[in-house]
Amino acid sequence: MGAFDRLRSALHRATAPTRTRRFDAAAGGRRWEGGNHFGRTNTETISAAEPIMRRGRHAYANNPWIRNGVDALVTSTVGAGLVPASQHPDPDTRKRLDAIFKAWSRRADLDGRTSWEGLVAEGVRAMMVDGETLFHLVETVDGPKVRILPAEMLDISKTTNLDGGAYVVAGIECNAAGERVAYWISPARPTDAFDTWQAPIRVDAREVLHAFQMLGAGQMRGVSALAPVLLTAKDFDELTDALLMAAKVSALLGVFFVDVNNTGSLPFDGEQVGSILQSGLEPGAAKIIPGGFDVKTLTPQQLQGTIDFAKLTLRQIAAGLGVPEHLLTGDLSQATYSSLRSCLASFKQRVERLQYHTIVPALLDPMWRRVITAAVIRGGIDLGEDIESALAVEWIAPPVLSPDPSKDADATAKLLDMGLISRRRAAAELGWSVDELDAERAAD
Repeated sequence: MGAFDRLRSALHRATAPTRTRRFDAAAGGRRWEGGNHFGRTNTETISAAEPIMRRGRHAYANNPWIRNGVDALVTSTVGAGLVPASQHPDPDTRKRLDAIFKAWSRRADLDGRTSWEGLVAEGVRAMMVDGETLFHLVETVDGPKVRILPAEMLDISKTTNLDGGAYVVAGIECNAAGERVAYWISPARPTDAFDTWQAPIRVDAREVLHAFQMLGAGQMRGVSALAPVLLTAKDFDELTDALLMAAKVSALLGVFFVDVNNTGSLPFDGEQVGSILQSGLEPGAAKIIPGGFDVKTLTPQQLQGTIDFAKLTLRQIAAGLGVPEHLLTGDLSQATYSSLRSCLASFKQRVERLQYHTIVPALLDPMWRRVITAAVIRGGIDLGEDIESALAVEWIAPPVLSPDPSKDADATAKLLDMGLISRRRAAAELGWSVDELDAERAAD
């Protein structure tokens, strides 16, 4: 390469634009100034859990949109209750095991207020509002019973290292392998009227069922599902209050008469008290205004164009809660069969994820094992050596209501005819155990 070629190459490198491979989301610059960041999952969730829980409880108690959205999600998830169907290979044993759990569920509540299904519904509501739910299992002369505890009774302030590599994080004790072995729970009663601190008591993990929705790997405590929408709901409340006040003001101040010539008289006949015209204006009346008066009407601009913005905000709240808009607002004016079917199909998948990824493994399966094991120990049923088969169970969830059940029934019938679905699975999708269904048909 000659001297001229080397000089030209050097000039090209000097003037060529610099190209850097990088993610825009990781880059700096003015567009990211003031942007928020998220730290470690446990650090963020533990520090935020309590204030979000308190605000979530207030919103659930006072905000009609939040109340309706949470209740719709709980109802769709739990309904009348998830029904257990034993997977034991012997039909008679299956019926016996199902009957044992069904009889226990009626007296499951240690406080005697509701059934097992009611406790699960209350637990799911607590997961949505408080961020997590705690079931304390208590052995009684009648077998195991359950008491649901407020989330704040699990001492979130207790974090320490223990001997042998064990540790406590936010009231949850783990061994060196990271397995949960105990919960540090306040001895205060859930019905105490005032907050009082008492040293937490170590409760074996086998006596506690703890459920929450995961936001990240290794998460120890839950965060309210209302976290994404609480600020939006607060702003929306303030917006509706402002619009209501503006409407009141516009109703009070409808028309202004400006006395341009300063005549000091009123343009209409009527009774006057001080400077206020008490009569003389009537709905639908035609009046002649004398010369020298200018008429101005009050048309508040803030009332115009706000309905669309309010609807957009409600859609945002519905999206944050994960429920269809019509379940949040009750408004079906724009709904069609196709739109309802599409949104309910997506909602069903979301509900099933909550049911079978959180509620079943954290609450239902452990309780089934506890009840059946207690029945075997107490002599309620003899299973011989086949204990593991008795602990296998499938939970049948209530169906998400369809906008057109007849079309769904036709589709299910075609799938059955083509052999692409079993009667057991078809019955489960309708919220029935096939064994119970066949028994009722035989009785009929």
